[in-house]
Amino acid sequence: MNFIETLKLKSKLFFIFIIITLGLIIIGVMGAINLNSMKKNLDSLYFGSLVPVIELNKIVQTYQGTLANTLYRAKNAEIAPHEVKSQIKNTIQSVEKEWKSYESHFKRDYELGYVEYAASEIKAINSYLYRIVEAISQGNDTKKLSISNIEKKVAHVHQVVNKLISYEVDVARYERKNFLTLYEGILVKVGSILIMVIFCVMIISFYVFKSIQNDQTALEITTKKLKIANKKLENASYTDSLTNLHNRRYFNLVYDREIKRAKRNHSNITFMMLDIDYFKQYNDIYGHIEGDFALKSVAKVFKDVLKRPSDFVFRLGGEEFGILLTEVTEDNSAIIARNICDSIKAREIKHEGSKINKFLTVSIGVANCLADEALDEEILISKADEMLYKAKESGRDGYCITTNISVTTPHVAEEASA
Repeated sequence: MNFIETLKLKSKLFFIFIIITLGLIIIGVMGAINLNSMKKNLDSLYFGSLVPVIELNKIVQTYQGTLANTLYRAKNAEIAPHEVKSQIKNTIQSVEKEWKSYESHFKRDYELGYVEYAASEIKAINSYLYRIVEAISQGNDTKKLSISNIEKKVAHVHQVVNKLISYEVDVARYERKNFLTLYEGILVKVGSILIMVIFCVMIISFYVFKSIQNDQTALEITTKKLKIANKKLENASYTDSLTNLHNRRYFNLVYDREIKRAKRNHSNITFMMLDIDYFKQYNDIYGHIEGDFALKSVAKVFKDVLKRPSDFVFRLGGEEFGILLTEVTEDNSAIIARNICDSIKAREIKHEGSKINKFLTVSIGVANCLADEALDEEILISKADEMLYKAKESGRDGYCITTNISVTTPHVAEEASA
């Protein structure tokens, strides 16, 4: 599809948009006049009976059920004072929420007086309950609560709210009569409008679809190209969404490329395997949200310590990370590993489940070698994993490094811990 054809298609789509917009405006103006009246009646019939009655009943049930049970258990010392305070506050908040929702519904002028009176009564008993919470906070014994006094107040509010419930039901019956009378007339008007709209839409649709029929094949070709482009874009996504580090897919690509480059240049290459110490216990204690925060914090340390363009950091999965360094000697690799351990501890992320430190720590396995044609890519990863295992066996919160990258048991060149 060339540029001119694209403009034609856009113009036609814009024309469709204008037609739909104008149609919606016309429907809105014509329908608003009639539907506004229907809305008021529906609100009075349904929301004026069902929803408010449910809300008022919830208020009564909260006072007589939840509150009464809490006070009874508090009186008999079955629950601790802080639980009593918490449950009373939850009761007050629940009642205030339901009452606020009830007040938001349509009210006539002559209803407002009693609604305001009921609101003041509810406010009064809630204030009384807040004073009880304050008294408990000051150390007063919950066994001395005056249950009978509270029951009188609750009974009074119950009586006030029940009058509102009875009134809402009576109003619903009255509004239903009026609604049924008006409904038929409104239905005829709405039906006429809908018939006209359907007729206009059919005519407009016929001409619009006829005009864009010639562009259908070209549009399908464009859609297929767009799908292919989206697929390529998806395949090009190599970033871990949580930590913004490179992900496993990118690791598979970069690792093979950098190993080949190191072999050509006969340069040093280092691979590190990192694992957060006792991370399962961290998640168990603090939850997965805090666990995600810890992963982000560790990733931030990596970005702060490793700033060269040739330093690659990957999240390989869960709490496991990988670091690939090129042209870095054994000594410098050890320094980097030590800096990572120290920097993570310096963030002072509390870890009560750790057996080695009160803060979050990591263990690191480091494999460093001078790359040549005999270097096996898988062995380098395997040795880094072995060093990680040794670092954990040595007490964690540290690193182990080797330069003997061979199939045989490696010689550990350096080993460090906290």
